[in-house]
Amino acid sequence: MVKCNTMAEVRREIDRLDRELVRLLAERQGYIEQAGIIKGERSAVRDEARIEEVVQKVLAEADKVNLSRAIAEPLWRLLIEKSIEHEFVVFDEKKRKSANA
Repeated sequence: MVKCNTMAEVRREIDRLDRELVRLLAERQGYIEQAGIIKGERSAVRDEARIEEVVQKVLAEADKVNLSRAIAEPLWRLLIEKSIEHEFVVFDEKKRKSANA
């Protein structure tokens, strides 16, 4: 982390991190899309056990790097829900294409 002395410096660093986060989220989305293509049943898209596994892994990592659990847990739960929504879209599109083939 860079030591900042002005709000302009703080904002520049936050903007830099936001760009990096967007790239990482786009990469994560790519894996979500692959999952939507790989899964054979629509019911497999939402996996409650996997959701809790991911959240617990995130919280363990958050503890290691001093990220507040009050930020990490709700943020990841929202990310997971939005990812599941996107995976359903991908899954349904795959099914639609195969039905029309």
